[in-house]
Amino acid sequence: MSASTEKVESFRNKIATVDEKGKRIWLFPQKPSGKLYTARTWATLLYIVIFFSLPFFKYDGHPIFLINILQRRFILFGQIFWPQDFFIFAIGMVVFIVFIALFTVIFGRIFCGWACPQTIFMEMVFRKIEYWIEGDAAKQKLLFKAPWNSAKVSRRVAKWVAFWLVSFIIANEFLAYLIGVDDLQKLITEPLSRNLGSFISLLVFTTVFFFVYLWMREQVCTVICPYGRMQGVLLDRDSIIVAYDYKRGEERGKFHKNEERTIGDCIDCAQCVKVCPTGIDIRNGTQLECVNCTACIDACNKMMEAVNLPTGLIRYASENNIAQNKPHKFTWRMKAYSLVMCILLGILVWLLASRTDVGVTLLRTPGQLYQEQPGGQMSNLYSYKILNKTFKTKEVTLKPENFEGTIKLVGETKLTVPKDGYIVGTMFVYINANSIKDRKTPITIGVYEGGVKIKTITTSFLGPFKS
Repeated sequence: MSASTEKVESFRNKIATVDEKGKRIWLFPQKPSGKLYTARTWATLLYIVIFFSLPFFKYDGHPIFLINILQRRFILFGQIFWPQDFFIFAIGMVVFIVFIALFTVIFGRIFCGWACPQTIFMEMVFRKIEYWIEGDAAKQKLLFKAPWNSAKVSRRVAKWVAFWLVSFIIANEFLAYLIGVDDLQKLITEPLSRNLGSFISLLVFTTVFFFVYLWMREQVCTVICPYGRMQGVLLDRDSIIVAYDYKRGEERGKFHKNEERTIGDCIDCAQCVKVCPTGIDIRNGTQLECVNCTACIDACNKMMEAVNLPTGLIRYASENNIAQNKPHKFTWRMKAYSLVMCILLGILVWLLASRTDVGVTLLRTPGQLYQEQPGGQMSNLYSYKILNKTFKTKEVTLKPENFEGTIKLVGETKLTVPKDGYIVGTMFVYINANSIKDRKTPITIGVYEGGVKIKTITTSFLGPFKS
């Protein structure tokens, strides 16, 4: 490897936020401006409206979105899910992982720049608060180096208080997704002694968010988040990324007025570096620190317009687009991921469509043998658990399907399952003795609601040994 190549590739031996001694380098990116930044601002407003309003939407008196991990109760778009539906979540997670892989193969890390909560809150909320209180990048640098006088203390305290308040609001919203807005309202209005555990959780969430956005910042994307490392495996030369057109930009050189330019279009102004929230130079190529925030695109386009050169020196493109000057191609790899994605989505849709509103578990009572009954009948004792996955009370009936006999409940006359709840109990199944031919006889019991069969349960009936 030549010395010049080693110099060009040396940026890959370190990250922009850590010096040679391993000490943190604080970044002070310039405030972006441009068409893409404006589009991201509008996308952020939409995201924030949905994020903060979703827990307050209710259907039939219940939230349409709830992830109550402690009670193992999940509501997604008005449908309640229980631990018995875990396999649907498992399939859903597989679909999500494949989707992430497919999306990254085609579109790179666009998700990070446009939809990731970390990027949205850091760059579009907390960073704007910082610009408002401490000023632009130059003023922030001066304040960072300044001694702790009254001016610095007042600005820093104002920023910390603002960051803490926003973190507290986010933590409350996060808690609303976990316990629901009604329980959150109780936490706010009731005495602290009644909800001490929830209040401590709220403070923990607030502290975590405050620490992330005040101190960790871009380190979450470059050090903690695994997605940046995943892209190194998932990306190929046909993936869409934020890319620098080196074919057009090199050889770099400063712009001089009234000069006929004979070198590349890159005027080496470094504006793309100054606005980068992770401190990289996009002209070095694809890097794991790049979150595709498009700030460098806006900065470069602005400079190109200022010197009357074509925009798009930095743009969304693939490596092959730039190297070969070819349009985007839907590769076999993308087709394979798309096929797998469609198959998994089909399975997930089928599972959701075939999911019943009532879950029934029927088990023969352990240690109990068959009982001989008057009238030439035999009986087995069973334990049942009936789960209602809806917000309406349901009355169900159990009927024999493939045998002649009766079902008698113990201590109950009918099976009324409360909304969003379950019932447990025992029952006897009576079958004519002459119908029992084997030690274990498979039997089928139908579950009916309003005369309509909604589920079929298969179990076994224990009889005497046959000689």
